[in-house]
Amino acid sequence: MPFLKIHFVWRDIMTILEEVLESNDHFVKHLPEVYCAIKQHEDKLPNRHLAIVTCMDTRLVDFLEPALGIRRGEAKIIKNAGNTVTGPFEATIRSLMVGVFELGVKEIMVIGHHDCGIANTTSHSLIEKMLNRGISKDAIQMIQEELERWLDNFKYPIENVKQVVEKIRTNPLIPNDVPVHGLMFYTHSGKIDIVIDGYK
Repeated sequence: MPFLKIHFVWRDIMTILEEVLESNDHFVKHLPEVYCAIKQHEDKLPNRHLAIVTCMDTRLVDFLEPALGIRRGEAKIIKNAGNTVTGPFEATIRSLMVGVFELGVKEIMVIGHHDCGIANTTSHSLIEKMLNRGISKDAIQMIQEELERWLDNFKYPIENVKQVVEKIRTNPLIPNDVPVHGLMFYTHSGKIDIVIDGYK
């Protein structure tokens, strides 16, 4: 009998996927007007001709864009851990190329934020956690050099923004006439500081 009781309680607990689907169902049935304002043929083109490279930090969700006055349909948002660029043709650069050459992006903003978690992470600590979760040493060896270059060099978010701006500016795949700005975001107040003015 205790087993049946535990089983019953377990079935009452919603999984994250179920919670998301329930929220989506409610959202679709009560779709706010603001989300219907964009014409279907315009929704893939950023109206402000802007691409933003920023961090995947949860504190930026539903906070960064409103703080910048960016609404749905106005900008391409590219997120990764630490708003980084690790190579000349990695995912961020590929996304920027599509934005510039296919979707009308004319300016790029690299937006870091204070208190970034990546600044406290090292390749060694991450590798230890990966090994403990069953990732093979062979798999880690394939990416270890790039992992060290990425994580062990990220200590200061402002310096990282400067480096990423420089990597994008000097990348031969990005046109010289695209301004690349560097900004820092405060996750508590929503304030933005200019690190690099791409017009200068």
